[in-house]
Amino acid sequence: MDAHRPAASDRTTELGEFLRTRRAKISPEQVGLTPAPTVRRVPGLRREEVARLAGVSVDYYIRLERGRNVNVSESVLDAIARALQLSSDERSHLFAVARPARTRPRPLPHQRVRPGLYRILETMADVPALVIGRRTDVLATNRLARALYTDFDALPRRERNMTRFIFLDESARTLYDDWEGIARTSVAALHLYAGQHPHDPQLAELIGELSLRDPDFRGWWADYDIQRRTYGTKHFHHPLVGDLTLDYEALAVAGDPDQILGIYTAEPGSPSEQVLRLLASWTSEPATPHRPHLSPPR
Repeated sequence: MDAHRPAASDRTTELGEFLRTRRAKISPEQVGLTPAPTVRRVPGLRREEVARLAGVSVDYYIRLERGRNVNVSESVLDAIARALQLSSDERSHLFAVARPARTRPRPLPHQRVRPGLYRILETMADVPALVIGRRTDVLATNRLARALYTDFDALPRRERNMTRFIFLDESARTLYDDWEGIARTSVAALHLYAGQHPHDPQLAELIGELSLRDPDFRGWWADYDIQRRTYGTKHFHHPLVGDLTLDYEALAVAGDPDQILGIYTAEPGSPSEQVLRLLASWTSEPATPHRPHLSPPR
């Protein structure tokens, strides 16, 4: 697949690329097969091995990987997911790209953050919190989130995006202790979104820009990893206050499945909690989240 275009630009190509990259990551030994003594030209499983594991004919699987089976059944997809040892997120993506909606795609409505959600952000004066929307767009932030990352609301509307920040803002590469891990996870989450919203023109614009401007993004996009971010721990090296270790939770927002409320907390009594308090004391602006959604759509 061309890394300069969104994965969603060609559904059959996307399905084939996804299947090829997944089988390349699985060795015969991992699935209980004895590899043939001949030299393997490509890493991972061969097509015929995947077909055997899934209980389908080799010809059928080859046609599927080439996008020639538009009515593939759920049972076959389940069998292929098991054969390739897909994660739950990867399985969901397989179903999305193999069985796209038959209805004509409609333009995505402009995302807005509910007033009640803004009030929740306002109450979180002691922890960084932000609302992430489609394509990892940053829809709203509280005071500490702006202090931790950057003032997204001061950026042009099209640049208020977390993945764009990670790859194109030089400060991000020193802010994250494990920048590569964070960046790869961000790409994997964007791939998951691409499978759910294949006709999003702003996604195409974002992927095109990142592919052209950053070789890391271009290479990792081609890897086709899939992952949903739900919780975990991030290590930061903030230019003002130093090292922080923060746990994060990504909570789904009721009423809009494409909005996530991200909250960062420090372990009580830890040095990071003290550092977070110090960062809060150095940011004296009112603890009111900005409202970038009030700007007119592009």
